Amino acid sequence: MSNRADLCVIFNPAAGRRRLSEHLERFRRVFGRGFEPLPTQHAGHAEELAVEAAQAGYRVVAAAGGDGTVHEVANGLLRAARPEVVLHVLPMGSANDYAHCLRRERANGQPSDAVRRVDVGLARSPDGRQRYFVNGLGLGFNGAVTLESRKIRHVRGLTLYGLALLRALCYQFRCPPLTVAFDDVERQAPTLGLTVNLGTREGNFVLAPDARLDDGWFDFVQAGDLQRWELLRLLPALVAGGMPDHHPKIWKGRCRQVSIRAAAALTVHLDGEFFCLPKENVREIEVTLLPAALAVTTTG
Repeated sequence: MSNRADLCVIFNPAAGRRRLSEHLERFRRVFGRGFEPLPTQHAGHAEELAVEAAQAGYRVVAAAGGDGTVHEVANGLLRAARPEVVLHVLPMGSANDYAHCLRRERANGQPSDAVRRVDVGLARSPDGRQRYFVNGLGLGFNGAVTLESRKIRHVRGLTLYGLALLRALCYQFRCPPLTVAFDDVERQAPTLGLTVNLGTREGNFVLAPDARLDDGWFDFVQAGDLQRWELLRLLPALVAGGMPDHHPKIWKGRCRQVSIRAAAALTVHLDGEFFCLPKENVREIEVTLLPAALAVTTTG
């Protein structure tokens, strides 16, 4: 990896069925000619490249792709412990939840090219695994929707996640008991799904409409033992961001620390990438907020 430019672009050369030349032409339109292209070769490679780029002295590391690419690059930069390096988000994925949130907040007063310091989440489990996330954590039914989305081809965006939700509704609809502590308030309840968000969206669904990336808080939504018909009635609100403030089976709030304990193995995603699957038998997770831990800007 050379350092002949201040900016590098990490991207999947096979994304969107585009040729390499098409990717490079888009990057030139956005960044001019002063960038170093760094194509990935396998899953997880974007994180490795981001660590190397930060250590090599790049001032800006761009993640060109979807939320998965952003997740990997952000984890690499945070692992490298170089807080001055800026993550530039160039959305090219199917959901682009994080880019949407960045653009939304920029439209509400941020300069178009502003570099911001935003909050980051850190998830840890007793077996030693730990991962950062920049948009949100989803557990239970939320993780099942992500799992089902991986089985669907040829559609993107809200259509993809809407179909995945319907598949999860048919095949993975469960409400196991969960013990969750939000800061110092603990609740034990059957739980369909749990969202711990920094951003507003999860898989194109607006679960935390009032969330901000830099306010020093997680916004959480815990769904209890909803029936299938109750969830279907909530779908328009999930799309539009009008989740009810008062529902006997839905709890919402803000916190900075979350402790999760379950009797059964958990399905959890971070930014749409799996932190754990049931076969790995993870039953406890600690989630911590790291305020202003990452410098970010975006295009688009």
